[in-house]
Amino acid sequence: MPAPAPATFDPAHDPVDQLRAVGREFHARGWSLGTSSNYSVVATRDPLELLITVSGKDKSVLSRDDFVRVDAAGRPCDGSGRKSSAETLLHCLVAELLPSVGAILHTHSVWSTILSRADLRRGSLRIEGFEMLKGLDGIVTHDTAEEVPIFANAQDMTELAGRIRTRFAAADWSDPRRPPFHGFLLSGHGLYTWGRDLAEARRHIEIHEFLFEVVARSRAGEFAAPA
Repeated sequence: MPAPAPATFDPAHDPVDQLRAVGREFHARGWSLGTSSNYSVVATRDPLELLITVSGKDKSVLSRDDFVRVDAAGRPCDGSGRKSSAETLLHCLVAELLPSVGAILHTHSVWSTILSRADLRRGSLRIEGFEMLKGLDGIVTHDTAEEVPIFANAQDMTELAGRIRTRFAAADWSDPRRPPFHGFLLSGHGLYTWGRDLAEARRHIEIHEFLFEVVARSRAGEFAAPA
């Protein structure tokens, strides 16, 4: 069955409806199966508040009630009584550390799960030489490499967020034209990526997921590298 067409990301459109469209698309493409994944948009910057999917929902059938507004610490602040994902703190962390970010998306694909375990000891997944890298913000040539950080998964989100914060702080963000990385992996879990708006974040998911599949299939010998 073909995947549904991606949503039209018009700033005038309701972010809830846009996130629901993302859920339908990502489920259809095998990136957000079962109740996996979570998606957020920055609702306000001062104070920092995010609109995020609630916990334990099938992303292919998200309703308008399947979202909650949270503060910078990941606490619900809309009075709805809804519970957000346990990983809400990671969304808040990315939004805090990267002031230009307007949306954060998290997927659980087969390829990201496999590669994040395979390269955990190395600490990152290196992707090099592919034309599709140019779909990531600031990359203008295939003749480059992207190092996607990998973190050991944890149930303690505060501890995990601390490790991610340390990795971000150690990276070189001084070049305004290109960030040092565009997302990160949790081992055996999946991808987090972001964008200035939901359209860019969705594109970054699509580009990463394509590249993960290419790398994984290449390692499996499904096509040969050039001599």
